[in-house]
Amino acid sequence: MLVLNNDHARETSLLDEPGMAGLLNQAFYCRGIECGAAAFLIALDQNAHYENPNFDWFTQRYESFVYIDRIIVAGAARGKGLARLLYEDLFASARQAAHSRVVCEVNSDPPNPASDAFHEAMGFHAVGQAILYGGAKKVRYFEKIPI
Repeated sequence: MLVLNNDHARETSLLDEPGMAGLLNQAFYCRGIECGAAAFLIALDQNAHYENPNFDWFTQRYESFVYIDRIIVAGAARGKGLARLLYEDLFASARQAAHSRVVCEVNSDPPNPASDAFHEAMGFHAVGQAILYGGAKKVRYFEKIPI
């Protein structure tokens, strides 16, 4: 998972081993395909102690949520429905835990049109936006209700 994550650090963020372990230890949901080498999804709920401006945006607005921190599919594994499979499994886990909202952010600068299209197809709608890191990154915030 760490290798796949860091291969896509531009879209998510670079992690070292302790950083990945810390994220996994507080995850509400974590699933990987091929031990995380082909794809993985990590999500946190509102109870996580996570220093992240995107997570903070949601904690300031919602009492209960599941936040998709990162989903990555390796280039060779794209187009096989792995992201959809992971999202559907996350939605089932969130429903079982009585969560009614799944949230995430998608980069708008640098743009990520594939992610925009995927989230729209999965039923997410935009609920906000932010400029981060002194203008180096712009994101749009999304939610899916009901899950």
